[in-house]
Amino acid sequence: MQSLTRYARLFPRRIISCRSLSAMPDQQYVAVNEPMHDYAPGSKEKKELEAAISKYENSIEDIPIVIGDEEIRTSEVRHQVAPFDHQKRIAKFSYASADIVQKAIDTSLRVRRDWERRPLYERAEIFLKAADLMSGKYRMDLLATTMMGQAKNVVQAEIDAAAELIDFLRFNAQFAQDITKYQPLSPSENITKNSTIYRGMEGFWAAITPFNFTAIGGHLAQAPAIMGNVCLWKPSDTAMLSNYTVFKIFREAGVPAGVINFVPADGPVFGDTITESHDLAGINFTGSVRTFHHLWKQVGQNLEKYRTYPRLIGECGGKNFHFVHPSADVDSVVNGTIRSAFEYGGQKCSACSRAYIPESLWPKIRDGMVNIHKQIKVGSPLDSSTFVSAVIDDKSFNRIKGYLDHAKTSKNLSIIAGGSCDDSKGYFVDPTIIETKDPSDKIMQEEIFGPVVSVYVYPDNQYKEITELVTKTSPFALTGAIYAKDEKVKSELVDMLKDSAGNFYINDKSTGSVVGQQPFGGARLSGTNDKAGGPHYLLKFTSVQSVKETMVPSTEWRYPSMTA
Repeated sequence: MQSLTRYARLFPRRIISCRSLSAMPDQQYVAVNEPMHDYAPGSKEKKELEAAISKYENSIEDIPIVIGDEEIRTSEVRHQVAPFDHQKRIAKFSYASADIVQKAIDTSLRVRRDWERRPLYERAEIFLKAADLMSGKYRMDLLATTMMGQAKNVVQAEIDAAAELIDFLRFNAQFAQDITKYQPLSPSENITKNSTIYRGMEGFWAAITPFNFTAIGGHLAQAPAIMGNVCLWKPSDTAMLSNYTVFKIFREAGVPAGVINFVPADGPVFGDTITESHDLAGINFTGSVRTFHHLWKQVGQNLEKYRTYPRLIGECGGKNFHFVHPSADVDSVVNGTIRSAFEYGGQKCSACSRAYIPESLWPKIRDGMVNIHKQIKVGSPLDSSTFVSAVIDDKSFNRIKGYLDHAKTSKNLSIIAGGSCDDSKGYFVDPTIIETKDPSDKIMQEEIFGPVVSVYVYPDNQYKEITELVTKTSPFALTGAIYAKDEKVKSELVDMLKDSAGNFYINDKSTGSVVGQQPFGGARLSGTNDKAGGPHYLLKFTSVQSVKETMVPSTEWRYPSMTA
């Protein structure tokens, strides 16, 4: 195994073991955020990326189910296509049957004890090596597979598949160390010694991951594993190629066979099998509210079957807002809203989907947004000048089209810019700005998950009333932003909107959280708000044991108060 010495050179401190009950070294590992490349014309990284894209453009990756060291293929064959050219197949994979999912459970349980008993520093070292491989050797493969399979332009792919994924691995190593440092008081160590052991959980975890962030795919499977758990990873059909690339890097870095099993499967088959298992320890989920509700209900219905109460982590999206006060800076509002609403086609859980803008600023903000809208290029993510590419698949395209059709026929809605879509070659939806006269219209309440932002224009003197409307309109509470220069107003809005968002931004857009800087998650129907990218998240995967050791033999059963 690779020595930690290299990490001591990279960072000022090194990682330590936190399973030992003995005294721990004073030195600690400290993570830093991964620098990002800019892929300027003629740059070394630009040329390397083009070569990687060419490799994946001209091949169809044959992706197996991987259980332990065994590669499995079934007759239920599926293909992943490029969303911006849906006739182009880029990956072939097959679904696991219920029996194969059960085989993955059994395999993971066989290796659980050995993995859980490896010291934390050894487990962390493996994932730090994976981070290094992602930062260097495989960076372009991660970007290319994400761009081809999930239609991210180079900027969005670099943010996601490189920087954020690497950050998750490195910061989880630090956070694992940080949260397991605590040891309880031992007032009289010569009589009694108290200690805490941080264990992985009995059973297995299931990671059910989304299409929109390669980083989330890798992270949801890795986070349980670094804390000593075993995991079944069910990737999204529409992120299969990039997620398999991540999985192979994990294995090359030294993750033992069976600790993370790669299990493409039909959603209901996978969900039914894991929730029926006596050994389910938890579900780490990012996806739709409907699916998370279904899984939670299944767990509840099967509660008496389980060895231990399964833990549920869910991130389920949002109806994120920008609230603009009359004192706001117009340029900041315009640029922030365009980026938040339209980057990656609005397919971010945190994307701005509704905006509340005062009458006095609306003409300038509207004109500014429309002017930028005219400059936005919609097209292939492989074209460096593209700002918005295709949405992920036909289901997404049709759902978004339904909202655009509603906007075209409703007397309360007016399309200010965009509104068209075309799926003849790829699943392309124009960035769309809609003004609504009704702040309660469904387009202001329901998650669209596409490049559509709806604006409600309010009287300047009613900002307090509208703030109350903001927090009550949507059942979600993921991200939100306020724009205001007035210091008193900022304080008021922060207090009034306190429960409306798990990630809150002041004079900044509602997207762009960074691991280690803005831990991410929301409440209400947005999820369980466990804050991925922060230290508390990893406690969900930990079973804490308190140990008391008495050094002096007991010589009496009576208490002093009982003596005559």
